[in-house]
Amino acid sequence: MSDADPSDAVLAGARAAAPIALVVAVFGASFGVLAPAAGFSPAAALVMSATTFAGSAQFAAVSVLAEGGSLAAAVAAALLLNARYGPIGLSAAPALRGGPARRFFAAQLLVDESWAIAAGPSGRIAPRRLLGAGGALYLGWVAGTAAGLAAGTAVASPAALGLDAAFPALFLGLLAPLLRSPAGRRAAAAGAVIGLALTPVAPPGVPIIAAALGAFAGAARS
Repeated sequence: MSDADPSDAVLAGARAAAPIALVVAVFGASFGVLAPAAGFSPAAALVMSATTFAGSAQFAAVSVLAEGGSLAAAVAAALLLNARYGPIGLSAAPALRGGPARRFFAAQLLVDESWAIAAGPSGRIAPRRLLGAGGALYLGWVAGTAAGLAAGTAVASPAALGLDAAFPALFLGLLAPLLRSPAGRRAAAAGAVIGLALTPVAPPGVPIIAAALGAFAGAARS
């Protein structure tokens, strides 16, 4: 759809993202239940979702802190997981219009799914579709987090409901499509070996960081 009609373009992006937003809301609810169990206050968890808007990075940070890892390790793990937004942001930057404040706002809605929806088959970013898709996903994530926080008071142990499996399940879902390429298989193998080797002996958080660095090295190897 053309960007000629701004309202139609925004709505088209929101409609395209709506099914994904429902799944995002479920993961957001899992985060809302797990974060207080890791020591986050409900307010801190909600603010984190509203300002970070990065499910994998948030799960990683919470997982590291829940295991007794340092704040530095949690931040490093989150940054490594979000490193992919560097090239994604560069590809979308020419399409983001307006002044610094408007461009900053639009950039916050740039995640994997909204980027894919905004790019479409042509590969050219449609900025208003990006706003619609990103807005729908953002509302799903924050609303899901709020619902999880509200429900979490009634859940004595998230592990009893299997919610502690949300973090590994999320990353297995992200990993599966990457295993189709040789570089993806090298990255997965390098990360798995390093993570398994360091988990019994290294402080919490260090295995995640080392495994991520090993995965980068494995993917880059020619």
